[in-house]
Amino acid sequence: MMDSSHASHQIVADLLAKFTGQQLTESRRWRVSSALAGVFREHGITNLDQLVCLLDEPRRRSSDRDLAAEVVEALLNNETYFFRDKPTFDQLPVDILPLLAERRQETKRLTIWSAGCSTGQEVHSLAMLFAEQAERWAGWSIDILGTDVSHKVIRAARTGLYSQFEVQRGLGVAQMLRHFEETPAGWQIHEEIRRCARFQQHNILSEPPLRQPVDLILCRNVLLYFDVDTRRRAFARLSGALAEDGFLMLGAGETVVGQTDAFIAADGRASIYRHALPVHGAELLRQA
Repeated sequence: MMDSSHASHQIVADLLAKFTGQQLTESRRWRVSSALAGVFREHGITNLDQLVCLLDEPRRRSSDRDLAAEVVEALLNNETYFFRDKPTFDQLPVDILPLLAERRQETKRLTIWSAGCSTGQEVHSLAMLFAEQAERWAGWSIDILGTDVSHKVIRAARTGLYSQFEVQRGLGVAQMLRHFEETPAGWQIHEEIRRCARFQQHNILSEPPLRQPVDLILCRNVLLYFDVDTRRRAFARLSGALAEDGFLMLGAGETVVGQTDAFIAADGRASIYRHALPVHGAELLRQA
């Protein structure tokens, strides 16, 4: 029989999986108490067993959902920074975006989805790429959508406001001064960058958030936290959302090999994938 501490960890792990699909593996369980420290303070408790008791108290049923949401939010890994994994990111302006520009020359429309965008640095990095090549993209409609399962990080992303520490991660001084304004509250990204970026709460395991096929999907360091079956469902959702000639970018530690038949590596491109075969989006969505 499990001791109470082990049982409490399992209850919290099940809660995270229910809300997000993410697995709280043994390698991640060591940080649970530190991740939940703020929740403990807020509710006047000192350990995980007490938290589980609060979640289970009948008299608190009306607030269980809010407390459960707090717990899930605290457990999510929101690590991100501007132009993360730069060698991989650098493929976009020199290779992927020019290729997509050729393919979309007739419509002059590009749709990009950053799945698991956290506090928005990836989305704003993409917007900076287009701003720094303004002449090249003049007359184009560029739609960049950032989504995340966390309401908290989506609210932060929408502000476009970053601390000194956040703005220095991945950005050079010239980029900081070009795209941000220092304010008493922090570094505010310029309106021209925010105009082509938008954000919404979304679970990658749900139906894709965009009605039209997406030209480029960035889903980096998200699938790491799923088990095999959940990862397969996520790949089906991504494949159903991606245009037949579009591209998927994963994190440096992620791969499609042995995970899905929907994608194959795009030749000569690190962490970039394309459809394995021509697909019909509706069919793939039914598989998810």
